[in-house]
Amino acid sequence: MNLPDPRQKAAIDAAVSLINKTAASVADRVSDLLGTLSLSATKTAERDALLAGQFDLRRNMAAFHLTFRDQLRDGIARDLAPRADGRRRLEATDWHSLSLVDDNEVEQRLYADRIGAQIMQECEWEQSEVASHLASLLNTARRDDDRNPLRPAAIGLATYRAIEAATAAAEPRKLLAREMGSAMAKAMKPCYADILHDLQSRGVKPASLNVRSGDGPGFHLPGVNSGYATLQHSEYRSTGGFAPSSGFGTADVPPAPLRGPGLAGLPAGGGGAGGAPGTLTRADLGARVASAHAQADVQLMALLRRLNTLASRPGELDAPGSGLRGGYSSTGRPALAGLAPEHHAPRGGAGATPYGDRLTGLMAVNLIRAHREELVQASSGKLDHMVIDVVGSLFDQILSDPRVPPQMARQIARLQLPVLRVAMNDASFFSSRRHPVRRFVNRIASLACAYDDFADGPGKELLDRIRQLVQEIVEGDFDQIELYTDKLAELELFIADQTQAKVQQTPAAATLESKESELRIQQRYMLQLVAALKPITLPPYLRDFVSQVWSQALVLAVRRDGAASDRYQRYKRAGRDLIMSVQPKGSPMLRKKFLMQLPQLMKDLNEGMALIGWPDPAQKAFFAQLLPAHAESLKAAPLSELDHNLLAKQVEGVFNTTIPGIESLSVSDVVPEVENEVIERRFTPEEARQVGLIEESAVDWSGTVDIEIEPGADTGDGGDTQPDALHSGQDSLPSDLGLDINLELTPSEPPEPSRGPQLMDHIKLGFAYQMHLKDEWQKVRLTYVSPGRSFFVFSRGKKHQETISMTARMLARMCETGRMRAFENAYLIERATARARKQLAALKAAPTKH
Repeated sequence: MNLPDPRQKAAIDAAVSLINKTAASVADRVSDLLGTLSLSATKTAERDALLAGQFDLRRNMAAFHLTFRDQLRDGIARDLAPRADGRRRLEATDWHSLSLVDDNEVEQRLYADRIGAQIMQECEWEQSEVASHLASLLNTARRDDDRNPLRPAAIGLATYRAIEAATAAAEPRKLLAREMGSAMAKAMKPCYADILHDLQSRGVKPASLNVRSGDGPGFHLPGVNSGYATLQHSEYRSTGGFAPSSGFGTADVPPAPLRGPGLAGLPAGGGGAGGAPGTLTRADLGARVASAHAQADVQLMALLRRLNTLASRPGELDAPGSGLRGGYSSTGRPALAGLAPEHHAPRGGAGATPYGDRLTGLMAVNLIRAHREELVQASSGKLDHMVIDVVGSLFDQILSDPRVPPQMARQIARLQLPVLRVAMNDASFFSSRRHPVRRFVNRIASLACAYDDFADGPGKELLDRIRQLVQEIVEGDFDQIELYTDKLAELELFIADQTQAKVQQTPAAATLESKESELRIQQRYMLQLVAALKPITLPPYLRDFVSQVWSQALVLAVRRDGAASDRYQRYKRAGRDLIMSVQPKGSPMLRKKFLMQLPQLMKDLNEGMALIGWPDPAQKAFFAQLLPAHAESLKAAPLSELDHNLLAKQVEGVFNTTIPGIESLSVSDVVPEVENEVIERRFTPEEARQVGLIEESAVDWSGTVDIEIEPGADTGDGGDTQPDALHSGQDSLPSDLGLDINLELTPSEPPEPSRGPQLMDHIKLGFAYQMHLKDEWQKVRLTYVSPGRSFFVFSRGKKHQETISMTARMLARMCETGRMRAFENAYLIERATARARKQLAALKAAPTKH
């Protein structure tokens, strides 16, 4: 699972953990149930099959858990992975592509589907609610059962694959599938309820029912040309009628019917089938209205494609004396189009577009403002005209935003008309922060802020990739929301691959992953020791020390020296002797043996605690309890020789347990929280230098943080727009603007924090941040996050980059104390909306001149 959003990853990991726990408990119950059923079996063959199934399941319980976890994880990764090609391929399948299916595969699918159907029947309401919340969490346009990673079919397949790993015999496998299916169906009902409760506690809302924004050929097939893409771009003129095939200019062709006072060009007076006035039936009127809507929609799409083609022509940047029609500057702050008559752009034909040969200014041309009259004529309704004006005003602010580099602003400018098309079809574009189009544009701008040079290196790679994605949108079905979702996933995958390739060139990733693997192995081995020590009577402090502290020393000894090393064998012996040292010693021989072993025991304990970096106060507290226990063991009533030998054998078996290897680890394994001081001591000086580890003691936590000066703060426009206005319900922004479009963002989608403790859960790979180190603010870029989010790697600098690494606890403290904040106070479209609303409020408040 490579989810870029940490909130999504945390929610999915929590759900997977609940499902794994449910499967483990079900396997234990089924194992006991098979033994009970065998006692009541009347036939020998049936009893033998039940006992064989119980024996195989208990013997291979670890393989069952591992296979179930891996199969479920792989299935979720496939469901969440971006599709390689958003377009469905409709070409006919060749006969040579057909192949035979093995009987085992058919049987596997049969039993897996049966288990999934049982779970579906038992938990229909619960899994439906979970699917609705997951659709909202994963930002899918609509609920899609095939893309629900936690659907019953996926759990059924994982269950049967785990059964296959537990037993190879046919009859026990059938029995296990039957019993496991019914047990899983009953257990998954509360499991789905727990997952739903967890999602709701994280603030995830269910996906709402959305009305389809359009219909047409191919609309119900996501990724297929919607019918508009198959039109010849020069077939229609923006004002109606046909255009010559030689180009976009005017020609001697029959003029298009002018728009009358009716709907979308429909004549006000109707005519019946015979042409007589007043004889138009309601059915004919409905057909004509639908036809007029379809024709207007086709003409609007043709106009948008034609303008996109013109805007994509190569031109000269910053040519002297060039300017936009109507006197608009590409980097200036013109008034809001369409909101006051004196601010309307003059009408002109597409053939007279001056920027077809050159672009002006540092940013790009506002196509919507330059072609407003044509867009207004091709659209229908006052609301569409207002959407054109509002989106045009947004791009005025977007293309003049000081945070966006000019190279990236030009790529965003190519999305003006596709964004306009989506905004005219989907009103949630203005009110939802999680709208795919908004997220795509915002992500482009945010990623661009992290680069200082787009001439070569990673900056040029990002620019080329974004240029390619934008071109695919412009040439594709840009009226389909799924297209933007797919391109956003492709962009995030590119960033993940780019940062991974960059960080692999340094030893930081390998070193940090090795340290995190040690923490994961330590956690798993600790759980093994806790279970193994449970039958043994020990003081609580000693039980905790052996399972939680000494297990770390054992793991580090194996990781660094190997299982056959002298240090590991000494640490195992020290653990065994430590437990036996607090047992009663009645015979002189046992007392003598204890006194002889005590010096070496204390030496090994001190060495192991120094190896793991256990704090000195904790060591003193432990020995303060251990030494009196040693004195008490010399006075207590002795154990019998048999009991002593049995206990010694049991303790020896505890420490003979094999320490898990890296191959047994999973991303879903929990990484334990360890103090920064303990983690820092596990790095050698050379390793700390290679990864650029920032120690907690290197930061002056008692010092105050200087207030940074936001770029553009002294320009009068607020630069980034202060976050208080954007993140506190927009109280300082006007709410009543006289528009029929709701520009208020949905309260159920709170903005992502740009600073404070919550920022820790929202940092994203490839984004730029500001970090206060060495008494100054430094711009850094997040380049690597360890699989368990235990370590974070940042880079800073242009040509000679410096690596900065820190633990999760260190980063969380940086966020809490205000020493870490996002480079942007708000996303690009949110900033543009806030500035446009301020400008509109200023226009409304200005006195009218007579």
